[in-house]
Parts: sequence; C-alpha cells; structure tokens
Amino acid sequence: MNTFVKVTAWLLGGLTLIVAGVAMVNAQIVASVDGETLVHASQYRDGKFLNTKVFEQPGLLKTLQIAKRYFTEPAQDKVPLKAMPVEKVSRDQLGALSNQGVHFIKLGHSSLLLKVYGEYWLLDPVFSERASPFSFLGPKRFHQAPIGIDELPVIDKVLISHNHYDHLDKASIKKLVAKTKQFLVPLGVEVDLQKWGVSADAIVRFDWWQELQTDNALIAFAPTQHFSGRGIGDGNTTLWGSWVIKTAAGSIYFSGDSGYFDGFKQIGAAYGPFDVAFIETGAYDNDWADIHMTPEQSVQAHVDVKGQVMVPVHNGTFDLAFHSWYDPLLRVSAAARQANAVLLTPIFGQPISLATLKQHVAVNTEWWHSLMPEPYAVVPAQ
Repeated sequence: MNTFVKVTAWLLGGLTLIVAGVAMVNAQIVASVDGETLVHASQYRDGKFLNTKVFEQPGLLKTLQIAKRYFTEPAQDKVPLKAMPVEKVSRDQLGALSNQGVHFIKLGHSSLLLKVYGEYWLLDPVFSERASPFSFLGPKRFHQAPIGIDELPVIDKVLISHNHYDHLDKASIKKLVAKTKQFLVPLGVEVDLQKWGVSADAIVRFDWWQELQTDNALIAFAPTQHFSGRGIGDGNTTLWGSWVIKTAAGSIYFSGDSGYFDGFKQIGAAYGPFDVAFIETGAYDNDWADIHMTPEQSVQAHVDVKGQVMVPVHNGTFDLAFHSWYDPLLRVSAAARQANAVLLTPIFGQPISLATLKQHVAVNTEWWHSLMPEPYAVVPAQ
C-alpha cells in the first residue's frame, strides 16, 4: 500500500507541475484584452467576437482528433527539398521605386511590403524564424525574408489582419516599434501592441467597415469568416478581418484569413473593383473548412470582390496544414484557368508596380514546378 501511495503521490505531483507549467506559459502568450473598450463593437457578444455565419467551433474532442492526425498521417512533400527562389531587396532598391504610384513586394506567407506614394506600409509582417510563440518549436520558415527589419526604411503604417502567430509576430512588432509611425489593428489587438512597446497614440483600432482617409489613400477594414486567439482561453476575444486600400494609382484588397462566405460579394459591391487582390490560398483542410478556403474557393472570392489580378498568399513559407507545400499553387493555377481569372505568382522579393501589372502578368511564371519532386515537375498546358 505504501508503494501505491507513493506512486500515486508522484503521479499527482508530476501532473500538478505539468498543469502549473502549462498555466504559466499560457499566461505569457494569451492575448491581453480590455473588454470594456469593446462593448459597442458590431460583432461583440458576451465577451467574444462573432462571425456573421454561425458554425460549430472545434471542441476539445475535435482538437484532439486533429492533433492525432499530425502524429499519425504520413507527411508528403510538406517542405521544399530545394531552395525557394527569393530576390534580395535593398533599401536603395526601395528608394528607386517611384513615389508617384503604388508598388508591392511579397515578403513571405501573407507578409507584404507596399510603397504607397512614397510611404512604406507593411501588412501582417512576420520576420521570425517560426510562426509560433516559441523560438525552438513550431512551423519553421522555408526561406528567409527578402529584406530584414533593420534594413527597412521608416515604415509609415503596419496593418494587421488578426492576432494569429503567422500574422501577428511579437518579435517583429517589437523591432518595428522604433521605425513605425502608425499601427492599424482590429479591435482588441491594441492591448498586446501596447504591452510590446507601441504607444497608444500610434495605434488606430478598426471595427468591420470602419474607414480611415489619409492624404493618398482610403483604408477600410472589412469582414472575414475566421477566428482569433494566441493561447488557451482567449479565443475570439479580438477581432479579425481584411483590408481595403484605394488610391488614385490603383486599389488593393488583402484578404487576411477566411473561410469562403457571402461577405466577399459585399466587399466587392462596396469597394470593388480592385487592381490586385491578395487572397489567402493555403493551410486548408476539411477539418477546418469554415475558416480557411480551398484554392478553388479562393479564386471565387477573388471574383466576388471584383479583383482584376489575383495574387495568392498564405503559402510557400510555413507548413501549416496536411497538404503538400505546392498543392495550393497547383490548384489555384488550375482553378484560375477554369474561371478565366488573371493570376500573378511573383517570387518573394520581386517588386511590382500597379502601373505595370499587365506586363508582369504577361511574363508570369509558375516557378514552383522546378522545385517539385518527379514526376510532378511538369508545367501543365496553358
């Protein structure tokens, strides 16, 4: 009996330590939110933000089933075996881009660098090695960013779509504080930014459909069908969404993350057409079909928002799902051809001007084919 008691006490003690350790870690990573500032938000009910469509949120059992898949499903081509093509970008190159227009550069995953009439804007900047709260664990980058934070010029605006780790990177924000004039964020996200050193005066909060007029652009925050959270117990305590940027030189739509929903048509009716639409294309699965689109749905979302040229993002940098790293690019290319949609797939670091979109589309290449394993590395008929 003494042995049984000792073993039981040891097990309970060990379990207590594990629970305490998890609680301590969670306290460090969970989103900080001031609920009193959110009570009048359009989608806020009983301490949580809601989507316009009601769907079942994954419970504990579903989460455990998904976790089991990560350990039991065979992985196939989840990471490129060859180096990803990346064009290095220098500050001098950025300065040489005209101040009389709009230019964009894909930095990786959903991270974009814009030059808007001479101002530099970042969308969902993630420069860290991993999309994770930990430096030693979690999805690791396939490639380095085309330019580092230290090399960037002064940033006028950072726009955040939601607070997941592959879109809101604490380490990047802390490094950007010293060179960024303004942060545009969904409701609730501002509290974490202030904890990380951003002045409250430098933050503008957005509810869905809220607009900001600047000297050269109209910026609007639009709905998506997604969720938020950074730790255990903080799910949907901050808002999520997409960004609209309209200028005299052209219009941009940035989808953030979303499942397919009728809101894309509403956005197209309110703000379309868009010269270029950056649409989430990656990290999809039947187990979370309501919150991430398939490539075919991504093309339909592009059509719905009245995009003229679609640039698929949310792929090519992190392994976040069960599909191969190249599956999003293969499928979105086929879907775009089927829908007669214009697709542009620049490599990371390639500067593109809205004024020369047609020229870039004309010489666009499906660069990923040369990185795919045989016998898949065959360019399909156009």
